[in-house]
Amino acid sequence: MGLDETTRQLQLALHDAQVAFDCIGLGHLDRAHTHVITARAALDAAEATLRHALDELSPAAAAREGAQVMDALEGQEAGR
Repeated sequence: MGLDETTRQLQLALHDAQVAFDCIGLGHLDRAHTHVITARAALDAAEATLRHALDELSPAAAAREGAQVMDALEGQEAGR
């Protein structure tokens, strides 16, 4: 379990939060509620993976892994 999984979970939470926001604007409160719940679950998963990284990674290893994750994200964005 690495920081890449933490980042993935945060991206999922962000997406679900945006969908919930949009659903509220459209008056679809049941769908909004569902997406808020899934956003919360993704945030909980992100917190768990980050806690694991805090326990397992040295500051130097965290910096290296964090840089790798950011480079991968930038590569994904460039490919879009």
